[in-house]
Amino acid sequence: MSFGSFNSNQQQTKAEINVVPLVDVMLVLLVIFIITAPLLTHSVKIDLPKESNIPVITKPDHVELAIKEDGSLYWNGELVQKESLPERFALEVKKNKDTELHIKADSTSQYKNVAHVMAVAAKTGLTKIGFVTDPSQTP
Repeated sequence: MSFGSFNSNQQQTKAEINVVPLVDVMLVLLVIFIITAPLLTHSVKIDLPKESNIPVITKPDHVELAIKEDGSLYWNGELVQKESLPERFALEVKKNKDTELHIKADSTSQYKNVAHVMAVAAKTGLTKIGFVTDPSQTP
């Protein structure tokens, strides 16, 4: 609203922005946000269990098979026959697929005995085969 002269002949319309409806809309929005804001942060309190961060390292089972110079086989220190190897290997694979076979062969044992054991183990499913050596007996 502007003040002018008291002369009524010179009435001109002035362009002014009416802010009353804008203020009304802003107040309504403010009230809506004040009411709805606490509802958005409402959550259910749960007591979650705590867990330690210690990794569990499991080592797969292994079988030690010793091969002597004369071709005799020792399954974890027990004398076994060559004919019983497939059943024993299959039983170990059935227990755990990640079972490792550790072969300890005499330095003077024949290669055909070691190759036979490896072939039987591979046929029955033992794929993790390692050789145990003694580093103190290097040539």
